[in-house]
Amino acid sequence: MWWWLATPITLARAPIDPAEKVQCVSYAPFRGEQSPLDAWTHIEADQIEQDLRQLKEITGCVRTYSMENGLDQVPAIAARVGGLKVLQGIWLSSNRSKNFEQVALAVRLTKQFPDLITSLVVGNEVLLRGEMTTADLVSIIRSVKAQVSVPVTYADVWEYWLRNREVYDAVDFVTIHILPYWEDVPVRAKFAASHVEAIRERMAVAFPGKEILIGETGWPSEGRMREGALPSRTNQARVVSEILGLAKANKFRVNLIESYDQPWKRKLEGTVGGYWGLYDSVRRNLKYPPGQPISNFPYWKWYMGAGMGLCVLVFAVAGLTLRRRPWTPRFSAWLGVAISATSAGSLLGVGADKMYYESYGIGGWLLWGALLLAGILSPIFCAQAMVIGRSLPTFLDLLGPREGRKWSKLTAVLGLTLAVTAVIAAQTALGFVFDPRYKDFPYAALTMAVVPFALLMLNRPQIGQRPIAEAVFAGVLTLSAVFVLFNEGRENWQSLWTCAIYLLFALTLWRARAEQIQE
Repeated sequence: MWWWLATPITLARAPIDPAEKVQCVSYAPFRGEQSPLDAWTHIEADQIEQDLRQLKEITGCVRTYSMENGLDQVPAIAARVGGLKVLQGIWLSSNRSKNFEQVALAVRLTKQFPDLITSLVVGNEVLLRGEMTTADLVSIIRSVKAQVSVPVTYADVWEYWLRNREVYDAVDFVTIHILPYWEDVPVRAKFAASHVEAIRERMAVAFPGKEILIGETGWPSEGRMREGALPSRTNQARVVSEILGLAKANKFRVNLIESYDQPWKRKLEGTVGGYWGLYDSVRRNLKYPPGQPISNFPYWKWYMGAGMGLCVLVFAVAGLTLRRRPWTPRFSAWLGVAISATSAGSLLGVGADKMYYESYGIGGWLLWGALLLAGILSPIFCAQAMVIGRSLPTFLDLLGPREGRKWSKLTAVLGLTLAVTAVIAAQTALGFVFDPRYKDFPYAALTMAVVPFALLMLNRPQIGQRPIAEAVFAGVLTLSAVFVLFNEGRENWQSLWTCAIYLLFALTLWRARAEQIQE
């Protein structure tokens, strides 16, 4: 399995070609906990200089979006570093006084570095965010143009240019954002480059006589699927490579988003928002060094080894349990142990990889860490129960009246693992119903936990009353899964897989009976 998942790809054009620099990349300097969402964040010049010295090896231009948080230092540092031009951004919002401050500072920097700042981008997606009227934006653009000698533009997603055509008359060239992953109808990675080219040609027809700059385009390397659009390392490399190839062949300018992964964006856009960079945010390493194979799982050998270790551990625990308690389990019990061990071992690496990339903040690490831990413990505890003929405990066994409990250490740990899995499954399922856009699908770790429970369910006697807690969880998971299946579409295999596990878990909980506590 890992040989297939980790198979590297080869591209006709390397994403970063040592013989030909990238035209331009979006640059934000924030690392770790640094965030422009915190007004007091200020990036020191040394940190920016480190980045720009690294970036000049792969590009001759950086695009900035603001002059706050220390970003006003970029032109001066770029001049000192050498080899870089700046596409200077002016951040506009509903705050009028701050807008005037940004404009005044940009005009001053442009006059101070006329050979370095090649153009000004007056506003970024301010119409998309609904923070300014078109008339006010046009007024600011004309004011800036009257004060500088470099070309002036505005940047927004391509649809908003079509809806606000009067902006076209005010700018020197048109800057559009084309992000195939974020389109209203998401575009698969293999069609992303052709989609970018089609939109560019459409905009050239709609706005003749002025250059069309693709101000943002790219693909995320991590995050959730949107219909058939899958974020991955290989897909990011492929999309970037193909877009750069088209730009060279058809002689148009393109700016990639972005230079470095930006963790702070995950607070706004979920996991996927933080992984659009050519460099990772922690080690500042190029994701796709020239000449090296590109794999979605570069550490697959470690993942495979850990999975095999878990698989062996599950069988070892089952064997040791029988040595302490002599018993002749049925063949179905050993088959259940084998399926549990194999599924958990196969998915451990995927689950660990997802936990590493998708955990954000203490809450995120606790949530996904708890689910992965449940996925590791579930096959181990269920293997013990299977070989000695125990059934899956109910929540009443764990939390019910003391006099009615059938208490044992195995019941306690198995019941606690079941409860943690149920709570996280319900929480994620409801998240996909009420706020799904940025939620990640926990298919790997959830499968590791649920499959052993479902197999152990077969040992459960179907007598007695159905506990209300299990019935409620089963109902929530079933209804949520049905909604998510329709909402996410049939092309999203992450959604299909996750919903299948929700339904399997719902069936497992639905079969619960309270007879066990009535002895």
